[in-house]
Amino acid sequence: MTTRLAWKAAVIAVFVAAAAPAVADTANPLAELVDAAAQRLATAEPVAAFKWSAQRAIEDPGREQQELDSLADRARDQGLDPDYVARVFRDQINAIDAIEYTRFADWKLNPGAVPAAPQDLSMSRSAIDSLNSEILSQISLNRSLLAAPECAPRLAAAVRNTIRVRLLDSLYQRALTSATGSLCGVAAPV
Repeated sequence: MTTRLAWKAAVIAVFVAAAAPAVADTANPLAELVDAAAQRLATAEPVAAFKWSAQRAIEDPGREQQELDSLADRARDQGLDPDYVARVFRDQINAIDAIEYTRFADWKLNPGAVPAAPQDLSMSRSAIDSLNSEILSQISLNRSLLAAPECAPRLAAAVRNTIRVRLLDSLYQRALTSATGSLCGVAAPV
């Protein structure tokens, strides 16, 4: 199998694994939300490989702001606080950036470990768009709980469950904790 075909197979495997719900805790209403956040984090791998091979910067403030503005508009349309939604997704973006920086550091120290990169970011962006929609839907569905005092323990349990079910390594455990850090807040209508 050529390197390019091997990379495509690996990217497809990541997205298939990420797309498969790994929610084992059906009693926790935040389980699907946290699992969607974990799936979104998984997109960091092919994106980092692309950026490495294309010699692109990890952070793209213009694109990130465009994404946050779009998500804030969608939040407003769904009766959610756009500032809250922007904070939640800023946490996601920061966690993904941290994963990408870690991969860059790994590859700088071990260039032989660099995976073949995808041709472009279309598959990753499509997955991210789909997961953004799922996360917004879950926020809307759970808006009362996200603003309630019992949110923090439920969120912590959902994070622990997702870490266990998805077998997340220490990098992804830290990233998931960071990516979900602002979920317990004001998700009520504007």
